[in-house]
Amino acid sequence: MLEWLEQVNESANGVVWGPVTLFLFLATGIWFTLGTGWFQLSKIGLIFRNTLGTLGKNRRQKKDGISPFQAMSTALAGTMGVGNITGIATAMTLGGAGSIFWMWISAFFGMMTKYAEVLLAVRYRQKGATGYFGGPMYYMEKGVGSKTLAVIFSCLCVAASLGVGNMTQSNAISLAANQLFSFPCWLSGLLTALAIGLVIIGGIRRIATVTEFMIPFLSLGYLGCAILVLILRADRLPEAFHLIFSSACSPVSAAGGVAGYTVAQAIRFGFARGIFSNEAGLGSAPIAHAAADSTHPAAQGMWGIFEVFADTLVVCTLTALVILTSGVADQGFTGAGMTAAAFSAVLGPWGGKMVSFSLIFFAVAAIIGWSFYGEQSLSYLVPHRKNAILIYRLVFLLCCLLGAVTKLDLVWGIADTLNGLMAAPNLLALLTLSDVVFRTTKDFLQPEQRFFFKKSLNRIKDKSLP
Repeated sequence: MLEWLEQVNESANGVVWGPVTLFLFLATGIWFTLGTGWFQLSKIGLIFRNTLGTLGKNRRQKKDGISPFQAMSTALAGTMGVGNITGIATAMTLGGAGSIFWMWISAFFGMMTKYAEVLLAVRYRQKGATGYFGGPMYYMEKGVGSKTLAVIFSCLCVAASLGVGNMTQSNAISLAANQLFSFPCWLSGLLTALAIGLVIIGGIRRIATVTEFMIPFLSLGYLGCAILVLILRADRLPEAFHLIFSSACSPVSAAGGVAGYTVAQAIRFGFARGIFSNEAGLGSAPIAHAAADSTHPAAQGMWGIFEVFADTLVVCTLTALVILTSGVADQGFTGAGMTAAAFSAVLGPWGGKMVSFSLIFFAVAAIIGWSFYGEQSLSYLVPHRKNAILIYRLVFLLCCLLGAVTKLDLVWGIADTLNGLMAAPNLLALLTLSDVVFRTTKDFLQPEQRFFFKKSLNRIKDKSLP
């Protein structure tokens, strides 16, 4: 039975993350890039002024929700999990160094996909007794006018929150804790479940408070170690960049010449791992951004751009460069083991331990973020039923324990497929509502509009937002 299920999932995964889907991700990002006049480049100063430039003023929680920075931290918590450490190593194992170049391309256009979905989430969000709430299910229903799309997305999001957002992360925690402290897996799972339970019982405000502290602390610590490695291996950086660019568009022999990385492999795994890491287009992160007490949908959308920039163009790139400059890329390591070996090769044994510590806390943050995504999706499906949320939280915590003590090859595969399936209704909704994104962006930029594609924009009917 399990073998049959694995075969079915493998076939489904090949379609979900196949060339057509990856092209749709890229095409969506290009569409929003062109429609907004290359916003992520032409307005780069405005983006940083409205994100990092507001930290001193807008970090605290607001009366009607959480701060924009807290919303971004919560979204990054769900994003910066195992993918930043193991995903990059996996991409390089399967697609070679050239996959990093295509990961950059994916992230560059993915910035605008994430911008669009965050903007729409804020545009169509609702307001409840405890503040704002929203996400793709609401712009699918209120904007597109399709309750069916919203229900499909919500069901997939709940399922993904238990799999890729919980069990796989918990499993990574138990393996890392066993290597560091020789903890039995059941103990790691129990401690993880207790820690997560103490956070999620407080709702979005407690989640935002915890992630606001965890994400900057974890990111700066990991980046500091990565930068130290690159300083010590600075002489190898030109060679690393040359390998990335030269491998992106030409086949490269694998170690020993037994096999080769093709350009198609580099493109596929670079795009797939980039999307898996920053989640642009999947529809999960907008659920967190919708809770922000933001001044304008486009202003919060810029935090989405910054989120992809920080996750992929900074953290993932530094991970890749550490692996390439350390000399372990062709020594048979895979996944987190490759990343740990890379840091250890330069910094000694404590470098590998740092990777394990980072993996544990990034995974904890991811579980916290995904718990909120699952709750909000379930709340949409069964509104005003507190018992359903309580049951979900209990099941979610049980999955933490199960994930820690179970071999998850099949769960990883199914979770990856569910995660990809979430993108289909979300990308369809984004493209359907693209005129809303363009006009909302235009409204935010007035009177300093600088669009490169005015003719295409003039074809959009000038009507008030729905």
